[in-house]
Amino acid sequence: MFDLSGYHLILAGLGVAIVLAYWLPRLVSGREPAASALLIGLGAGLFGWIPDLPASLNPVTSPKPWEVVSELCVIFGLFGVGLRIDRLAPLAQWGPSARLLAIAMPLTILAVAGLGWWWAGLPMVAALLLGSVLAPTDPVLAGDVQVGRPTEGGEHPVRYTLTAEAGLNDGLAFPFVHLSLALAAAAMPLGELMGEWAWRDVGYRIVVGAACGVGVGWLLGKVLFDVPRENALAKTEAGVFALAGVLTAYGLTELAEGYGFIAAFAAGLTLRRSESHHAFHVRLHNFSETIEHALTAVLLIGLGAALPAILPALTWTGAAVGLALVLLVRPLSGWVSLAGTRLSGRERAVVAAYGVRGVGSIYYLAYAGSHAALPGEAELWAIVAFTILVSTVLHGFSAALAVERATGEPQSG
Repeated sequence: MFDLSGYHLILAGLGVAIVLAYWLPRLVSGREPAASALLIGLGAGLFGWIPDLPASLNPVTSPKPWEVVSELCVIFGLFGVGLRIDRLAPLAQWGPSARLLAIAMPLTILAVAGLGWWWAGLPMVAALLLGSVLAPTDPVLAGDVQVGRPTEGGEHPVRYTLTAEAGLNDGLAFPFVHLSLALAAAAMPLGELMGEWAWRDVGYRIVVGAACGVGVGWLLGKVLFDVPRENALAKTEAGVFALAGVLTAYGLTELAEGYGFIAAFAAGLTLRRSESHHAFHVRLHNFSETIEHALTAVLLIGLGAALPAILPALTWTGAAVGLALVLLVRPLSGWVSLAGTRLSGRERAVVAAYGVRGVGSIYYLAYAGSHAALPGEAELWAIVAFTILVSTVLHGFSAALAVERATGEPQSG
């Protein structure tokens, strides 16, 4: 009488997992729940036991779906981060974020690459790719440490620094991913390869990403608020405009061979300057955040379901690399990079420690797997999945309280 359709079973399981992930924490805390780790755990608990399902979700053998879903998560997250930032001036407030990008991120790439090669025994190219994939912090899972919604104000330096860093470092890690793939292909002499990488992947693509993002953001501001002035789109409830805006910025930039992640953030940041106190920015942000949360929930549940197929490739040394990144490499590189800033000791420690790893790392590794045959790919996925799991547990359940104490904000529970 009852035909247990696998498709409908998965749909029901997804719904149950999302409800439980956001509901269970409220039984023990008055805080907004840190659902990321629970989504991964519930994905493993509800789906990991289904025969053949973990293998069918394995990103090693099927990287493209992971690339597409995580790509959408990141671009909506970056656009939303751009919309969150109320103030651009003074420029000095960008100083700590610039240090994290220019000093901490390259140090992290080098440290993780060295550990991957030395400890985990990965080939040098695979180790460099691992460092590039795990270096950027995540704009999607780091909501607890970022500034509030548009027009809320109160942008404390700790939150501002972490928000600006997350908005930019996903795009700025891309050159190193491209370098890893180019070295893996080794289709030209090293000197020629490095020269082409420097002008194209570091220079041209970053500039085009920023320029396209600013241009599209400015144009969207005109369309929303200025033309026609007497019947502006901003007078409607059409938050779906956020979808149109981010897809336009990202798609046009990628067609021009620029970095779409930089464009998505720059478009949100620029659009936010148009009629900056208008309530429509809140609707745009909320719509973008809703899509981001929905896609992220599905992605993290899928990651949990795939863990039985991914983690058998994890070695003790690979796990040590992931733990070292979360507990030592990021905190130390962040602390060093922030020397000389106006952040207090506690503020500096919180910024250094809370570099959440997540959806961006999934995207980069899936992108690499879709574009090249990667040496040690199974172990790379195992290390990345383990690191994300550790980060979502340690950072997810402590970030809100740590940031509240560092910023002097009233505790929510």
